[in-house]
Amino acid sequence: MHHRTRIKICGLTREADVDAAAQTGADAIGFVLYPQSPRFVSPERAGELARRLPPFVAPVLLFVNASPEFIARGVNAVPNALLQFHGDETPADCVAAGRPFIRAARIPPGPAGAGFDLLKYAADFSAAQAILLDAHVEGYGGGGQSFDWNAFPWSHPLLNASSRLVLSGGLTPANVTDGIRLVRPWAVDVSSGVELSKGIKDADRMLAFVAAVRAADAQTSRPS
Repeated sequence: MHHRTRIKICGLTREADVDAAAQTGADAIGFVLYPQSPRFVSPERAGELARRLPPFVAPVLLFVNASPEFIARGVNAVPNALLQFHGDETPADCVAAGRPFIRAARIPPGPAGAGFDLLKYAADFSAAQAILLDAHVEGYGGGGQSFDWNAFPWSHPLLNASSRLVLSGGLTPANVTDGIRLVRPWAVDVSSGVELSKGIKDADRMLAFVAAVRAADAQTSRPS
């Protein structure tokens, strides 16, 4: 069966980039509500940008160790948002927000994910709609680093890559085809790989990224 890999473009800060991302075929747009990030937008600014999205393009709000009050501000500004927790949140913290959420797993670089127990992590966060696989970098994501894609048993029921995993971390138009071929994730998430500078996206790179994902889908749907 042909699987259409979903695409999230994260870290948008400008109207033009939100419009271009939706037009190129992104399924979800991520807004970084983490004040220390160079891609930070306030909850209210995220609301302004999210209101530009057409139907069926989902806004995602990324939080890092945020207070319940700050999360509530984000949800209030973007009522239809999916939440993404990217810090040290516990399963209880994530569930307490009362919204569908995805949980980022920050996987250390090095062979075999340097001993990161992804199966335990996926079990602990079983309430998450998806586990987003990112490379462990200083500053909680957007670092353009990837991890060892051969590190984990992607077909394991707990991971269930084709329905529950979002591949992230250092993806670009040049390498996303390989990532999809190896992991077969439900979705991919790109930030720095389609940027001119931090928070400033490039429409041509976004287009190239989406085209590379579609090419990967066409390759992996054929019987080998």
